[in-house]
Amino acid sequence: MFDVNKIRNDFPMIRNHPDLIYLDSGATSFKPQCVIDEVVKYYEWENANIHRGDYDISFRVSKIYDDTRKTVADFIGAERPECIVYTYGATSSLNTVAINAGKKFLQKGDVILTSQVEHASDILPWFKAAEASGAEIRYIPFDEHAVFNLDEYEKCFSDNRVKIVALPYVSNVMGYIYPVKEIVKIAHEHGALVSIDGAQAVPHLKVDVSDLDVDFLSFSSHKMLGPAGIGILYGKFDLLEQMDPIFYGGGSNARFYENGEIILQKTPEKFEAGTPCIEGVLGLRKAIEYLESIGMDEVMEYGIELSDYFIEKLEQLDNVEVYNRGSKAGIVTFNLKGIFAQDAASYFNRLGISVRTGNHCAKLLHHVIHVNETIRASMHIYNTKEEIDRFVDVIRDTTIEKCVDSVL
Repeated sequence: MFDVNKIRNDFPMIRNHPDLIYLDSGATSFKPQCVIDEVVKYYEWENANIHRGDYDISFRVSKIYDDTRKTVADFIGAERPECIVYTYGATSSLNTVAINAGKKFLQKGDVILTSQVEHASDILPWFKAAEASGAEIRYIPFDEHAVFNLDEYEKCFSDNRVKIVALPYVSNVMGYIYPVKEIVKIAHEHGALVSIDGAQAVPHLKVDVSDLDVDFLSFSSHKMLGPAGIGILYGKFDLLEQMDPIFYGGGSNARFYENGEIILQKTPEKFEAGTPCIEGVLGLRKAIEYLESIGMDEVMEYGIELSDYFIEKLEQLDNVEVYNRGSKAGIVTFNLKGIFAQDAASYFNRLGISVRTGNHCAKLLHHVIHVNETIRASMHIYNTKEEIDRFVDVIRDTTIEKCVDSVL
């Protein structure tokens, strides 16, 4: 049974800020006490580097670090732990795929298929991949509500030039869940690889990369209740074997010689040069264990319940424009009519409500929804309907005058 009040007790940020309504989990989530304790434990009891020390503490922390690879693999349904690469965040993971694609998987005249709703981290690397390879960027047509359409998507393959599809599992602005399994199936039928940005999906949905048959999936720890500074790149093993590291250094090589020859470590270690974010990996393991103790089906169902409830309440107000009525991933994007988004957010902040405004790193989305700035409220398992009710009451009574006063 999902008990949000019990869950809230696990988060020190909530205990320390009892009046705060935090609705910016799409940017970063709160951390439960067990994750914080694991990070502190590393620094207080296990502060050693991995794979480099011939002593007990290093052995112990190295084993936990290595075993976490299997924890992550099991969590997302990966076929083997060697498909899991530790990175420094989803951005690092996405760049690793795109840079390699530009060198290995693309050539002049090929097409990279993406969309105008992408986060910068899932489109800027592909701009550079296109530049490096001579490939072309092509955008899938969306309607004015930024809803994905499979028929329009499939038409993009008509000339058989698409070699890479780069899309999110969940849009970071609109909160829509994309039909990834169907996206992958169509792409593979036309000989294209698929790279999925899972930053907003893995924290909220039950993801099974084997069932989806996705080629690459990237996500971050800090959005899924874990520490910052650690991300994951999942890749099919045969594809990872073909790829090169982005960084070189200690830990990524088996040997090197004066003539410049480098013998790399096996996959995935070849991608992990330098001292990693050890405490981040240990904290991520605890975050996964915490989410699994609740159950990802329950996490997803609660996110849908909150999204539906929030949107229903907002649509009862005359002074609000909601942009993503079909959101099912805890993201609600809207504006107050006649009020600049950032002015509204400043007013909300004075009342202890944290939301995000702007273009949310999706700087091409305005071409689709024809709005430059929006307010994004993003929720996680610790948010409640009571918080939504309080926020809706504030929104109902928000005026231009109150917002102007808040920024003066």
